[in-house]
Amino acid sequence: MSATTNILVCGIGGQGVMTATEILSEAAIAEGHDVKKTEVAGMSQRGGVVTSHLRFGARVLSPQIAPGAADLLLGCEAAEALRWAHYLKPGGLALVNDARLVPPVVELGLFQYPDDPIGEMRERGVRAVSFDAASLAEELGDLRLGNTVMLGAIADQLPFSADVLLDCVVKRFARKGEAMVEANRLAFAAGRAAAQAATPATA
Repeated sequence: MSATTNILVCGIGGQGVMTATEILSEAAIAEGHDVKKTEVAGMSQRGGVVTSHLRFGARVLSPQIAPGAADLLLGCEAAEALRWAHYLKPGGLALVNDARLVPPVVELGLFQYPDDPIGEMRERGVRAVSFDAASLAEELGDLRLGNTVMLGAIADQLPFSADVLLDCVVKRFARKGEAMVEANRLAFAAGRAAAQAATPATA
């Protein structure tokens, strides 16, 4: 990884894309990094496309990641991960929720959902780790835990300890009570284990 870490987070509205980016930002700040991130690019309402750029390092001037410059792509939805895969640099890594979440633009006939978005990414030479974050969240009793599953998945790819990121997750949900904190701890652990078990692969 270069002196500046570039992470692109993408998904659809309602998946907690912006919350995940904020928690990643808080972890980087806690480690003393200069942090810049974009606000929503696209429509953040439930079902709309959401992306967020996050850059951190010793000194960061702009939040915008150029195509071909992202170290990591955190794809909360598979088709959106495919759509933004060209932002990854050569050798970059995509961590992708492979649950099929069809956005309204598909239902309206404005966009055709790809048959195998992760397969297409790998055909393009993208290193991709995929797992079903939605099922992991549902097994824990709350689909909203999906963004914490994704944070667990990316935890071992960051230039600081996974514990730093987990601490930020815990702080974010502490005011909602111990049960919510424990649920998010379990979701984080599940995502981390799923990413560790999956082998990065290209075609």
